[in-house]
Amino acid sequence: MANCFSFKPIALAMLASGVLSTSIRADEIQFNRDVRPILADACFKCHGFATKKGGVRLDERDEALKPSRSKATPIVPGKPDASEMVRRILSKDAGEVMPPPNAHRPLKPAEKEILKKWIAEGARYQKHWSFEPIARIVPPKSASKHPIDAFILDRLQREGLAMGPEADRPTLIRRVAFALTGLPPTIAEIDAYLADKAPDAYEKMVDHYLASPRFGEEMARHWLDLARYADTHGLHLDNERQMWLYRDWVVRAFNNNLPFDRFVIEQLAGDLLPGSTSEQLVATGFNRCNVTTSEGGSINEEWIYRNAVDRAATTTEVFLALTGGCAVCHDHKFDPITAKDFYALYAFFYSIDGPALDGNALLTAPIFKTPTPTQEKRLAELTARIAKMQEDLQQLTRSLQYTDPADLPPEATKFANDPTRSFKAWRAKVAKDNKGLPKEIIALIKQPKLDADGQAKLRDYYLQNVCAETRPVLDALNKQLTVLSKERDGLNGAIPGSFIFRDMAKPRETHVMMRGQYNKPGDKVEPNTPSFLPPLTKAGPRANRLDLANWLVAPENPLTSRVAVNRFWQQFFGIGIVKSSGDFGTQGDLPTHPELLDWLATRFREQKWDTKALVRLMLTSQTFRQSAKATPDLIKRDPENRLYARGPRFRLDAEQIRDNALSVSGLIVLEMGGRGVRPYQPPRIWEPVAFTGSNTMTYVQDKG
Repeated sequence: MANCFSFKPIALAMLASGVLSTSIRADEIQFNRDVRPILADACFKCHGFATKKGGVRLDERDEALKPSRSKATPIVPGKPDASEMVRRILSKDAGEVMPPPNAHRPLKPAEKEILKKWIAEGARYQKHWSFEPIARIVPPKSASKHPIDAFILDRLQREGLAMGPEADRPTLIRRVAFALTGLPPTIAEIDAYLADKAPDAYEKMVDHYLASPRFGEEMARHWLDLARYADTHGLHLDNERQMWLYRDWVVRAFNNNLPFDRFVIEQLAGDLLPGSTSEQLVATGFNRCNVTTSEGGSINEEWIYRNAVDRAATTTEVFLALTGGCAVCHDHKFDPITAKDFYALYAFFYSIDGPALDGNALLTAPIFKTPTPTQEKRLAELTARIAKMQEDLQQLTRSLQYTDPADLPPEATKFANDPTRSFKAWRAKVAKDNKGLPKEIIALIKQPKLDADGQAKLRDYYLQNVCAETRPVLDALNKQLTVLSKERDGLNGAIPGSFIFRDMAKPRETHVMMRGQYNKPGDKVEPNTPSFLPPLTKAGPRANRLDLANWLVAPENPLTSRVAVNRFWQQFFGIGIVKSSGDFGTQGDLPTHPELLDWLATRFREQKWDTKALVRLMLTSQTFRQSAKATPDLIKRDPENRLYARGPRFRLDAEQIRDNALSVSGLIVLEMGGRGVRPYQPPRIWEPVAFTGSNTMTYVQDKG
């Protein structure tokens, strides 16, 4: 492979599949680079994986070589004149030409020539580049010792371009500071860097910001967008929900340089790890960041379904960069994801042990509480005292001599119909109106027939809280119990909790839902991964989320490490090596530097998924350190800077703009963690969109 980089750009696409033979001509048409984009854009919608109009499928060679329903053969390798596809794309007849006029995607003359030439050369196919195994690439020989620069320079030289000069030092420290912390450098940091004349001054400056606690916050900001993190439910009342423990876990994970494979595993299946820690349980909040609701009219079964769909679709997009959600209603029209594939993935998330509707509550089960040692000790003390006092109260209650006036002869009492004296009278009253009673008492009242235990509990409640004769006797003990219970509930409410993921003891049966309807089950499916990717290894008879997480980071998975390094590249260079960072499928963009992408993906895995090392590698490259200045000719040739003949230049994000203003003005507060705050907003911005009755309806700016 060492000499393969001397080929012209026309041969680069073969690198994505890890195959480059010296017998390939530099001017030969390549399927992944030249042909697939045309077919994906103009043909696959009707003649692809899910739709075979006229019996024609063009995304697989064996299918494309079969006669269609009209008996004509779409592609005859080596014979474009005998190929029905060529005849149709060249036709002047509006009733025959492909794509048809109503598709509004006419082929350009150059595209027609590419397809003709490709068929003439034998119509060789390749798998879609991202589904091929990650190739083991050797960096090209270069004057630069930095491997990233070697790849970039090799491409630039073939394009007749060169790297730009290095940016000046004030620019570099500002660029690095924003890239790694989201904040501008301080005056002291700038002075120290400008005064450092050591050869490795730049590298030391990068290391300084990598070690900053702000690094984790900046990295988490990008990840939390992918995880769809929010501090409110997202629908209807849009009440506050308590998820910030998960947010803080992500920040710590980046600051502590948690290996990225563990970062993936703990978020998807931390609860299934042997001896799972509180941190690993909180990490599973990733699966609970979806929008939820308790809107009136919501159907429980529908939301069980919709929540699982969201979690499966998010998993495919975030970790695999595939639009799996397109297969909810039918087989994917462009990528080889069947509806069965999608629902097999959905099965991993379908059996969460908790309600489908959120109750508009701050915390919705399953949750995990994180008390401090002091809180935990006090909570245990209160729980024990309350249990003992409840036992004493019950014993005292049942020792009282109480005769229901309703059981006495009429001449012996005038209280037979008084609910404050007669248990039976009270029971008859609350059977019609039970407002204000505890839930557990209402549940007992509604039962048509109570057993002895239920009857005793109901009677105890009456004597302790209602009966005018017995309540004064029990009042002192009851008040003490109320005070302790209130303290316990207050303490418990003050202990932060977080949404976590936990499976039901007995999983639900999972089916392909026909046309994406929650109440139209089709074929039964078991938890599994997409059939066109390497197979899943199960640790038990039924695959679980831990199996799924391990599969995602397994060496044979061609997507996860590619997707991860591409997202990091996008973060620091403004645009990914694959521009469509969330779509590595056939409708996504091709990589501009496929060999560099595979080299980075391989290195990331082999260096034990060390995120800080990968980030350092990118930022210490000359590619990153270049001046962002560009000539008009360079901007015309490469307006998006995809060839990297100049340094990265892109707008600060909204959060960075705000933090920059606060930082330079001396107003920024760098305290980490805890409940989200409400920063300044212009008056009357929030209120028109807030829902009446929600606890977020009134926006009050926080101070301090």
